[in-house]
Amino acid sequence: MIGALKSGYARLLLFLAVVGPGFITAMVDNDAGGIWTYSVAGAQFGYTLLWAMIPTTIALVVVQEMAARMGAVTGKGLSDLIREEFGFRVTFFLMAALVVTNFGNIMAEFAGVASALELFGIPRVIVLPLAAAAVWLLVVKGTYSTVEKIFLTASVFYVCYIVAGVLARPDWKAATFALVTRPQADGIRNYGYLYMLIGLVGTTIAPWMQFYLQASIVEKGVTVRQYRASRWDVIVGCLFAAIVAWFIIVACAATLHRAGVTTIRDAADAALALRPLAGDYAYLLFAAGLFNASLFAASILPISTSYAVCEGLGFESGLDKKFREAPAFYWLYTLLIVTGAGVLLIPNLPLANIIVLSQVVNGVVLPFVLIFMLLLTNDPELMGEHVNSRVFNTIAWITVAVMIGLTIAMLLIRQ
Repeated sequence: MIGALKSGYARLLLFLAVVGPGFITAMVDNDAGGIWTYSVAGAQFGYTLLWAMIPTTIALVVVQEMAARMGAVTGKGLSDLIREEFGFRVTFFLMAALVVTNFGNIMAEFAGVASALELFGIPRVIVLPLAAAAVWLLVVKGTYSTVEKIFLTASVFYVCYIVAGVLARPDWKAATFALVTRPQADGIRNYGYLYMLIGLVGTTIAPWMQFYLQASIVEKGVTVRQYRASRWDVIVGCLFAAIVAWFIIVACAATLHRAGVTTIRDAADAALALRPLAGDYAYLLFAAGLFNASLFAASILPISTSYAVCEGLGFESGLDKKFREAPAFYWLYTLLIVTGAGVLLIPNLPLANIIVLSQVVNGVVLPFVLIFMLLLTNDPELMGEHVNSRVFNTIAWITVAVMIGLTIAMLLIRQ
């Protein structure tokens, strides 16, 4: 009995020692663009897109586990491995695509910060410079350990969306039934439905996540011996992120869709529309959750981009390095923050179109990143005995095929 307690206590301590990268990466996935996408999915299609959450969550766990396992086994970031195994030219074009895709996501995060505080009467000309300065100082002046603790604390606030979903008083039976019901053929043939489905998958399994997670595993110093505990960090984070996303869709389906409110300009618009339908508490929780998620992601996404680009191009990177030790890493981080926040001051910017397009582009780019990951995780010289299992390969290749198929179908229907 005592031995079992000691063993359980040792496992708990090991888990707490490695917790962070998996949980943080999964939670940041519910960012301003993600919240907006889930809100629109619920407002426009009610509960009918909930079926996508189960296969998407399974794919998310598999993909995130692959990235974390590669980091623990090789001690190298994903873009670093792609450069070593596939050459500089391939890496350069992939990094260019990632920067363009991530820049749209970074704009969405700062838009989320600004629009959340605009709900309380604070203008964006004040909010954006302050938010940009705050996230810059947090990363440039902090260490990996300090930044991770702050991010873990911010992750807890996502429970706001679960509470908001309950306050919306949804039809639990209908929502649960939709979760396990196969999609209707009419929906799959609809361009708007396919566009939103690709965006939903793209915002749940965003390409940047794999680069950030693997780089974080490496910088945290997680090794193969510690990986079993780190794997639980990944799984728990993915499941909690999926639950939060499910409640956002349900909240908007139960209120906005039921009331015929299908046009949402941004995530703050969803919070505002909830107020007369679900009450002040749901509105305040939705708005507070949006601010937390946006500021959180506005810190992480530029870090992820800087990690990926600097590793891929052979520059020094890492939060534990000083500015002078990794100038390319920190200058790129600074540039992404300044331009991502600054461009939002342009009047009449079609932000809603940019946000949803960035999530759809995530879904379109995702298969290419997954193909590289699959080739790497099935290389016995690189991974040794830790190559992918048959089940993981099957799920990952199906995800690649489905996303390519959905993109082609969307383009054909559009024509």
